[in-house]
Amino acid sequence: MSTLEMIVVELKTLPPPKLEEAAALIHGLRVSARAERLEALRRSASILSEADGAELERIIEENCERIDPREW
Repeated sequence: MSTLEMIVVELKTLPPPKLEEAAALIHGLRVSARAERLEALRRSASILSEADGAELERIIEENCERIDPREW
């Protein structure tokens, strides 16, 4: 049984007031996880200098945006 399935089984045994508490906790976890992802994105933004960013963009354009019709 997966973790999610075990949680659902446990939730089914809770009385309504406790189910409300669990729902609020789950919502809070979702909100904090989103905030953590946004903060990680903010920390990584502007980590490259303008020259390094331009070089990375050039490398990606030259090497990663090719389509090989033989692979279709």
